[in-house]
Amino acid sequence: MRPTSAASPWSSRECAISATDTLPAAAGARQVISVNHLLLGLRVVAIWGSNFVVIKVALASFPPLLMAALRFASATVPAIFFFKRPQVPWRNLAGYGLLIGGGQFSLLYLAMQSQISPGLASLVVQAQVLFTVGLAVVIEGERVRLFQLVAAALAIAGFAVIGLHTDGTTTWLGIVMVLGSGLCWALGNLVGRQAGRVNMVAYMVWTSAFSVPPLVVLALLAEGGPAVLWHAISVAPPLAWGAILWQSMANTILGYGLWAWLLVRYDAATVTPLALLVPVFGMGSSVALLGEPFPVWKGTAMLLVMAGLSLNVLWPRVRKKLVKMA
Repeated sequence: MRPTSAASPWSSRECAISATDTLPAAAGARQVISVNHLLLGLRVVAIWGSNFVVIKVALASFPPLLMAALRFASATVPAIFFFKRPQVPWRNLAGYGLLIGGGQFSLLYLAMQSQISPGLASLVVQAQVLFTVGLAVVIEGERVRLFQLVAAALAIAGFAVIGLHTDGTTTWLGIVMVLGSGLCWALGNLVGRQAGRVNMVAYMVWTSAFSVPPLVVLALLAEGGPAVLWHAISVAPPLAWGAILWQSMANTILGYGLWAWLLVRYDAATVTPLALLVPVFGMGSSVALLGEPFPVWKGTAMLLVMAGLSLNVLWPRVRKKLVKMA
């Protein structure tokens, strides 16, 4: 019933995957996924996870706020001419675009410039799951369940391990900024829920248009005047432009398009758990491609956070099956 941001696929209410409810399940949707379609789903989560490495590559050429503006501009044009505007209020499109573009990605890019490593950023930003549950309780009056408290405790323990091991590649400022990014993501989830059942890709394209103006203004104020920003654009190498296009086209158009295609053919419970692997691909790609160190404490933090996320996503489905078997 609600879309979420292009960087990742978590939903609002159950903190599963946003695309679970953006398209109606096809009649006779299957529960057992074929090997080819499983590999297709893994390619999608690999795209989403490896995007943190792509962000780091682009940050070598663009200031973070300018980079965010370019990323959302390329997600808007030319796609906006091919996707019909979702039938939701303009204020919903604007609110989501401001929270995700002006909030989530601006803070994430600023942090990843020099304050946190890509692998840890892919893990810490998953705090949005905790924020989404908490906001749903405070704002919408949802009841907290015991498994959610246990899941939150596990994830918080993982974040605490990270906080105890700040160094030259990760600082407390970086952790706080990525946590702020996760909070903006969670707020965006709540706004996205109000959109109802819409075309995922079209929603992302149209909300991206509202992310661009505030990001351009912030870039002009914080990163130099037009001449400075134009110089960064004019001297950026092809690799940097490829990284921008990867974030907009691969993550938004290709990623969400293929994800929605899978969700039409299979039960949401079959497809959505694959997205638990996004932080795994994020950390793994950073270690493999950027040489990010992976000491024992990082593995411990990752296991704790992933245990919390997995419990939050999978336990309701497991419990439902256990009840049916009883």
